[in-house]
Amino acid sequence: MSDEARVPLLAMRGITMRFGAVEALVDVDLEVHAHEVVALVGDNGAGKSTLAKMISGVLQPDAGIIEIDGEPVTVPTPQAAAALGVATVFQDLALCENLDVTSNLFLGRELRSRWVRDDGQMEEVARRILRSLSSRIPSVRSPLSTLSKGQRQSVAIARTLIGSPRIVVLDEPTAALSVVQTAEVLTHIEQLRNLGLAVVLISHNMTDVRAVADRIEVLRHGRNNGSLDVATSSYEEVIAAITGAPTEPRPAQHAPLRSSTTAWPA
Repeated sequence: MSDEARVPLLAMRGITMRFGAVEALVDVDLEVHAHEVVALVGDNGAGKSTLAKMISGVLQPDAGIIEIDGEPVTVPTPQAAAALGVATVFQDLALCENLDVTSNLFLGRELRSRWVRDDGQMEEVARRILRSLSSRIPSVRSPLSTLSKGQRQSVAIARTLIGSPRIVVLDEPTAALSVVQTAEVLTHIEQLRNLGLAVVLISHNMTDVRAVADRIEVLRHGRNNGSLDVATSSYEEVIAAITGAPTEPRPAQHAPLRSSTTAWPA
């Protein structure tokens, strides 16, 4: 593999953030490559959302370096993050109930032809993006108010692709969804990876992480506390990294994380 191929699409090195006397993040490192889903996990208050907000330009670190494609960058605002190819879906989704799917996808970025909204072109792009995610939304003209929670999450994920991003951050995308709705959203995440994006997935759910992530990065008390390969790490190893508990010696044969059906508590 060439040196260029090993350069992560997103790298965060030595990231530190304080809120007064509280150390939210201390010397945190994170790398995510193209075609990779990295799950960012940890207990409440571990610093996951703070790190996500730094990637997204909502917060700026007190110390540390953010690199995209190996080049140091500054991300002072969400607009700057978008210009660098970073898209984020936070838990509140920020969708408009009174608008249809297409209008939500292009909100604030409407396509125009001779100063007039080009609804036909926007609908065509919306259909193409939803197809690329294997979405089951019945129509791009469906009002958001008629969609399920899972379908609304699909719209929020689809909206990230309008700006042709390279890095997507998803903050608890399956929280409060049914099993069927969760399965659809996980399919979208797999499709993002297949499209060549680098995906940061914040989740408390072991099943979801097992289903789509390639690697798990654990934060504990604002610090790195483990980098685990999903295919080979056990449930106990992940929980130990999250809680700080000592790990028992691994038996000769153990069930890999991908075969576990247990979820850690939210």
